[in-house]
Amino acid sequence: MAEEQLRLEIVTPDSTVLSEEVGYVGVPGAVGQFGVMKNHIPFLSALAIGSLYYRKDGKNEYVFLSGGFAEVSPHSVSILAESAERPEEIDVQRARQAKERAEERLRQQQEQVDTARAEAALKRAIQRITLGEQAGSSR
Repeated sequence: MAEEQLRLEIVTPDSTVLSEEVGYVGVPGAVGQFGVMKNHIPFLSALAIGSLYYRKDGKNEYVFLSGGFAEVSPHSVSILAESAERPEEIDVQRARQAKERAEERLRQQQEQVDTARAEAALKRAIQRITLGEQAGSSR
């Protein structure tokens, strides 16, 4: 029996990253991961930095999100993300450099260092590295 499908849309200020019919979506919500299948109760959620995954044709696919909002309805999930990248689009070297810069800022322990901003940059870099390496991105 085929899995019932729902529409997944991932949009950033710059582009539509994804628009597909999928069977399941796992989303990094601000208060924890949540899963959505067709006919889910409607709700809105803030997003955390992390990896969204979706199931299409029996295979899990991933997209890095750096925050934003999710709108869930019975037949669709709309993601309005600050930024979103598929694993093959991630520049792992650049993410490693960003991770090193964020770690250095956090080590400095100076008043002018915005700790929350540095921690967010570190989380973004770690997630991008993990997802990019899983996809075998050599960029």
